[in-house]
Amino acid sequence: MKIKVLGTGCQKCKKLYSEAEKAIAASGVKADLEKVERIEEIIKYGVMATPGLVIDEEVKASGRIPQSSEIVNWLKKTAQ
Repeated sequence: MKIKVLGTGCQKCKKLYSEAEKAIAASGVKADLEKVERIEEIIKYGVMATPGLVIDEEVKASGRIPQSSEIVNWLKKTAQ
């Protein structure tokens, strides 16, 4: 599973990356976590407000920081 945090490196983006790390650890799902900081790449996902979260190429959140528990639910659903 591939998880991408979309953002230019602001505090909110760093916080989302941290929440994603917690969610991966808590879910037990094997996942690769990546930061996407280039504006051109972020726009390709249709995300106009960062931070954004993408799981297996599906945008799950944009412009907000979901809690790790919410991310865990998405990870488990995607893994099924």
